[in-house]
Amino acid sequence: MPARTEPFAGRVSTVVTISRHWKQLVGAVFTAAALTTATVGPATAEPDVTALYNSAQRHFTNGDDNAGRADLRALIAAAPHDADALALQAIWSHYAGDAGAVGDALHRLGAVDAGKAAGTANVLHAVTAAASTLPNPLPALVGPQTGIVVLGYGLLPDGALRPELENRLTAAWLQAVAAPFSPVVVTGGNPRNGVSEAEAMRRWLVGRGLPNERIHVEDRAGSTVQNALFSTRLLRDLGATSAVVVTSPNHIRRAVADFIVAGTHVVGAMTSLEQLVSQLPPPPRSAQRGIYLDATRTFQLATSR
Repeated sequence: MPARTEPFAGRVSTVVTISRHWKQLVGAVFTAAALTTATVGPATAEPDVTALYNSAQRHFTNGDDNAGRADLRALIAAAPHDADALALQAIWSHYAGDAGAVGDALHRLGAVDAGKAAGTANVLHAVTAAASTLPNPLPALVGPQTGIVVLGYGLLPDGALRPELENRLTAAWLQAVAAPFSPVVVTGGNPRNGVSEAEAMRRWLVGRGLPNERIHVEDRAGSTVQNALFSTRLLRDLGATSAVVVTSPNHIRRAVADFIVAGTHVVGAMTSLEQLVSQLPPPPRSAQRGIYLDATRTFQLATSR
């Protein structure tokens, strides 16, 4: 009698074979996925260049220059064409005395933005010139193309002059007498009792015999940076090509740096007599931080993004 044939035997065998193949395929897929994960690893997040820039500027403001420069290095590694970061790296490396980093930053900046590289080099020139500036109570002999700029100082609540501002004005008056054809710029806002620093200075100088038409009022500035920026524009409008900057001995170096960075050719730096002797020695590097910090702001590198 012929053997009985099972009608579904072939089908069962086929299903078992397919099932085995699917198991092998799924296993291979999981193995490949595991190998890929092990090889590639988790994705690395891109550095936040805005956060790094803001962190660097905070560190510079707070006096932690090493941390600020480290932030800039990380930023530049992620964004090598960031002109402001390269400018800051050059400036603060100059403060740190790191000539190699200065040269590298300026070289890279020159390839990205030649104009900003030239401006950064001017900042370095300005802070160097300012550090070597000596307080000087003697007026300079200058002509009509040189303006005389006297910087304001906070007024009393009733709008009256404080003694330090009177001392600056006395020096400015002497300079104006020695250079009778030079325009005089008084700069300072910060009004008290409705009177700005510049207006109070104008009244004082007119009261001592200077012609009112010779005095030009800049009454918006609220800082040394703004004194320099706004007065430089006014000097240009007046046709002046240079300036004698007049302020206190403990303020003259920062003021000179800011005016040079702003674009004024400073040919004289006159001061009052108060604190003159104590301010004669060149400031140590640590005391120059304020000069560098102000210079970056006069150069209009954003303090944050």
